[in-house]
Amino acid sequence: MNPIAESYVKLVLELGERDAGYVDAYYGPQAWKDEAVARHRQLADLHAEAIGLIARLDAIDVARDQEILRLRKSYLRRQLDAYASRVEMLQGEHLSFDEESNALYDAVAPRHTEADFEATLRELDGLLPGSGELQARIEALRQEFVIPTAKLEAVFGAAIEECRKRTKAHVALPDKERFTVEYVTGQPWSAYNWYKGDDRSVIQVNTDLPVTLDRAVDLACHEGYPGHHVYNALLEKHLARERGWKEFTVYPLFSPQSLIAEGTANYGIQVAFPGGERVRFEREKLYPLAGLLDRYRRYGVVVADTNAPWSGFTTRWPRSRAGRWTS
Repeated sequence: MNPIAESYVKLVLELGERDAGYVDAYYGPQAWKDEAVARHRQLADLHAEAIGLIARLDAIDVARDQEILRLRKSYLRRQLDAYASRVEMLQGEHLSFDEESNALYDAVAPRHTEADFEATLRELDGLLPGSGELQARIEALRQEFVIPTAKLEAVFGAAIEECRKRTKAHVALPDKERFTVEYVTGQPWSAYNWYKGDDRSVIQVNTDLPVTLDRAVDLACHEGYPGHHVYNALLEKHLARERGWKEFTVYPLFSPQSLIAEGTANYGIQVAFPGGERVRFEREKLYPLAGLLDRYRRYGVVVADTNAPWSGFTTRWPRSRAGRWTS
């Protein structure tokens, strides 16, 4: 599978030159990147090569191989399927939402009616102060807990430190893993992880959007520990370096890999802070750092409840970027 994997990486890089934002991360040979920049093939040629790689991959029999090799083939096959679908979309094919999500991410969102959310809405209505339209009351409460810009770095830094400590209790991290945090403006997302390879990430936080206190742990876990930073570092260490599987040196945004990355990053919040541990940490450490402890005491029950599992639908800002999954 190695020759197919190498061709796949080069195809992804080549499409990235045509489709802005398609390549989210790459840390393979620079020569492959240079080759992709120099080539100027038509989309039809890229599609034909992808279909050819799928046929070659399907001809490989891994039935008697170790499970991890069978999983490798399955992963590479699905990534190539998504690649071919993305090229078809760029060529003008129109898909429904469900068709597109299935073609690119190998998943279809569950269907819910408004009635499915009525119980949650009633619970929120009883918890939130004031009267009137529910959404307006939610937004009014959120504004009470916006972290002052001057204190954002201290609050986010403390959240990162705690998330890393808790992650290390579950996961053996690479010895030299690290990341830097940058505070930026002019972006459509609230935060983003840019994995650079060599166990290093750059995490950017958008200060144009108000960052509420509950987002500190969300962002530190999701973008850092045990989220995107850890996920990418472990892929690089165990699959790209130790096994030499080149397909893991590139991350195409519109692919099933994004579903895995976003799902594990969100679930990592619960792993790092099970039960009421997140509420305790925020109350004891983050609210005082942000200068918001008096507001926590004023709205204590509501604030604690808005850290419940259903809180994401009311308190999380979107971080989507040209197809990136919303957290």
